[in-house]
Amino acid sequence: MTATPFPVSEIAAARRPHRKDAARNYDALLGAAREAFAEHGAEASLEDIARRAGVGIGTLYRNFPTRRDLFETVYADEVDALCRAAVEVAGQEPWQALTTWLDRFAEYMVTKRAVREALDGESDIFQACRESMYAAGGPLLERAQRAGIARADMDFGDLLRMVVGITATAFEDTAQRDRVLAIALDGVRTGR
Repeated sequence: MTATPFPVSEIAAARRPHRKDAARNYDALLGAAREAFAEHGAEASLEDIARRAGVGIGTLYRNFPTRRDLFETVYADEVDALCRAAVEVAGQEPWQALTTWLDRFAEYMVTKRAVREALDGESDIFQACRESMYAAGGPLLERAQRAGIARADMDFGDLLRMVVGITATAFEDTAQRDRVLAIALDGVRTGR
């Protein structure tokens, strides 16, 4: 898999401040926003996010002038991490690489649901994220298919829809979600 930046990687890098202290605050705000959105959805309090990050509300607004800016940046950052994860697992055996990445994708879906509510599906960020995700994860499925260990009668979009459907369900805990995902992935794996 190539180390060439994905479209979302360029967006994420362009938004990140260069000064160390500003970058530290920016990263803290993204982490706090990710947690708050996962817990409280799109209506998470910006004041709570700033408090969690250990910064003032003014610092939040300096980095993210609008709530939408924060949503888009969290979304792009999460997809960028997914793309990097695909590159990191590409050297593993084909089935292991695919399932490791899909496990990470399932974790990402928790944050994505909250953030996605607030974004327009036609935004430039959304389109760059979608293209990047397909460019990163698609080759993992194709490699598993070429190795004869993943069904050949499906495409990457089918696989993502299956995982999205699973993650949209309420589970008792992440262990149950992981178990259900593993059962579903058994249907993707061929008998070889």
